[in-house]
Amino acid sequence: MNATPRVLAVLDDILASASPDERGALWHLAEAGRELDANLVRLPAGAEVGVHQEDVLDVLLVVLEGAGRVRVGGGDTALSPSTVVWLPRTSRRALSAGADGLTYLTVHRRRPGLAVKPPGGAYEGGEGPCMLDRVCPECGRLSEDPAPVFCSRCGERFPER
Repeated sequence: MNATPRVLAVLDDILASASPDERGALWHLAEAGRELDANLVRLPAGAEVGVHQEDVLDVLLVVLEGAGRVRVGGGDTALSPSTVVWLPRTSRRALSAGADGLTYLTVHRRRPGLAVKPPGGAYEGGEGPCMLDRVCPECGRLSEDPAPVFCSRCGERFPER
């Protein structure tokens, strides 16, 4: 039996209905049986997603609104609407939003589930499905703590899980 394609979201409608101060994940792909993950993310003006590395997956980042910068390797690249950035696995990167904030869509292969480590200590599998619960709702900083309570930059309390 063939799966039926269907419209899951109209991003312009999601953005238009979101409060101007709403930040973090505004939408994510949640269909059962999918092989992709996608997130619509809004960072407020001046917010940053700190340096991080995805070891398992390539990520495609598409800027929809606002402006900012992506730091990769030793350089900085400007981001503006309609910019498409490929973030290959193992690349280290950081994002910063400009004066008007930054709204972008990320798309990547669905992360493999966590696996039990074999006795030799080797690890198979990827990270959890998403790290957006570690992005501060106030300033947009990515917390290194896997279960943050307060943001180390601005002191904002993270939402209950």
